[in-house]
Amino acid sequence: MYIVIAILLIIASILLTLVVLVQNSKGGGLAANFAAGNTAFGVRQTADFLEKATWTLAIAVLVLSLAATMFVSSGTATRRSAVQQELERVQPGAPDFSNLPAPVPPPQETPETPTQ
Repeated sequence: MYIVIAILLIIASILLTLVVLVQNSKGGGLAANFAAGNTAFGVRQTADFLEKATWTLAIAVLVLSLAATMFVSSGTATRRSAVQQELERVQPGAPDFSNLPAPVPPPQETPETPTQ
């Protein structure tokens, strides 16, 4: 699922980049090409379409980024538990040292005091 979201995120990012590059903040860009002939699509409809496409793609990139983050964090927990299961499977007969008594330190020798 993560791969599908990553591919959609890349496509949405590329489309968002292209839509932003087509626009011109001073009223030019793709809309300026249609200024000479006022067709059915028109200049204003082109600007409206580009603005709506920009907002839609920006929201799509945000949502896909959040979804990808959720899948990445759940995937690492699964891998960690798989590693733990593999370790338990490899060492089933390992001795259990948890019930052994703690090691006793060696007795300390007390210095003998010379007798007079």
